[in-house]
Amino acid sequence: MPDPMQNAHPQSTRDPDGVIHAESAAKQSAALGSVLAASGITLLKVITGLSTGSLGMLSEAAHSTIDLMASGLTLFSVRVSDRPPDDDHTYGHGRVESLSAFVETVLMLGSSIWIIVEAVRRILRFHRGEALDLHASIWPVLVLILSIAVDYTRSRHLARVAHMVHSQALQAEALHFGTDIWSSAAVLLGLGASFAGQHFHIRVLELADPAAALLVSCIILKVTYQLAHETVNALLDATTPEMRRELTEAIRGVNGVLFVDDLRMRRAGTRYFADVAIGMHRNTTFQRSEQIVMAATEAVQKVMPGTDVVVRTVAVATGEESVFDRVRAVAQRANLGIHDVTVQQMDGGLAVELHLELPEHMPLREAHETATHIEADMKREVPEIRSVITHIEAEESTIEPAVRLQDDRALEDEVRRAAEGFPEIEDVHNIVATRTGEHLQMSCHCSMPDDLPMGAVHRIISQMEASFLRERPEVDRLLIHPEPVTDNDR
Repeated sequence: MPDPMQNAHPQSTRDPDGVIHAESAAKQSAALGSVLAASGITLLKVITGLSTGSLGMLSEAAHSTIDLMASGLTLFSVRVSDRPPDDDHTYGHGRVESLSAFVETVLMLGSSIWIIVEAVRRILRFHRGEALDLHASIWPVLVLILSIAVDYTRSRHLARVAHMVHSQALQAEALHFGTDIWSSAAVLLGLGASFAGQHFHIRVLELADPAAALLVSCIILKVTYQLAHETVNALLDATTPEMRRELTEAIRGVNGVLFVDDLRMRRAGTRYFADVAIGMHRNTTFQRSEQIVMAATEAVQKVMPGTDVVVRTVAVATGEESVFDRVRAVAQRANLGIHDVTVQQMDGGLAVELHLELPEHMPLREAHETATHIEADMKREVPEIRSVITHIEAEESTIEPAVRLQDDRALEDEVRRAAEGFPEIEDVHNIVATRTGEHLQMSCHCSMPDDLPMGAVHRIISQMEASFLRERPEVDRLLIHPEPVTDNDR
């Protein structure tokens, strides 16, 4: 039997509720059909086996009885396995299918041992010259032919449904009915040879019946081993290296994933579960990390549709980080915002200056302690840093009403004059002046060449702001939004 993880394709995520209900109905219908078919065939084999005294037929009856019990167990398991997860079974009840398949292997092993013991006993009786009590009849032949036809039909139907819904229990049932064809054929040949031996007085041919029984037991043992191997692997959450490698490569292909570690998978019935740890740059924002996690989940589900995926993130400090990255990482680790970070080479070390954003209602003592701690953490993170100077800013959290000033030509003209001192500024537009209480603020948009580096852009707008504020000190702030000149063409 193939490994379930080797070609794993659980139920589609398309219309999940409808698909799950349809698959559940298909599984239960197939399992119920198996119970009915196994009941009829078992009854016929028991009657003909007892009436003819054929060990081969009795072994077949025992085999079919085991199949009947297994079919009933399968019907029970597929009904239970489709129950949704609850507080006591958070992964659902799908593992019941694997458990029922394991019980089937125990039953099959027991029937094989009984058949082997009885076959050896009859062979010993034959060598002692005793009669084997075999009664020739057409009924065993007819029953076996009917059994082969039923087994063929049921095995094909079960295999089709098992493949469609990915049910381990139905897969085991299909295998049972498929091997029953060969065991029935072996018993049929054994009976034919035994009856021929009785009719033509060729006594050695009478051994064909117990020999056929031994052959049937060997078939059952082989199937038992295959099913046991499959079931134990499922119960122990075994996976194939190929599947793990394929999933790992799929996750590594996600932009932002630095490494993949600790990939674990398990199967419960028709559902698959996977959890994995992925490394990402430690300066990745929370929202960006969420996007990477979603992309990793989708990568897994492309390989194994419908898999329940849990992704854990690991923050990684890479060797490509600059001093600026490492300083920002310290602030992010403390859940603090910083900006305007500058680093200078001074006195054989580095001097860092930055603006630290803290809540506007935080007392000075607490703000100073926070800044002191963050400065110490930065020095530990980057030993080359000799000094850190922190400018503490109040991070506003209140929304204040503002009044827009209409048609203040003097202020607008002053903004345009300030821009004339910078040839890189090709256009000034969207000039807005607002007043909040006693504070006057202004903003505008400035168009610059598309390929102008951001360092130059920041220098120009900073100088323009300073130039304007020198001329109009009553304005508290001028906010300039830079944009590429081609943006004006849209």
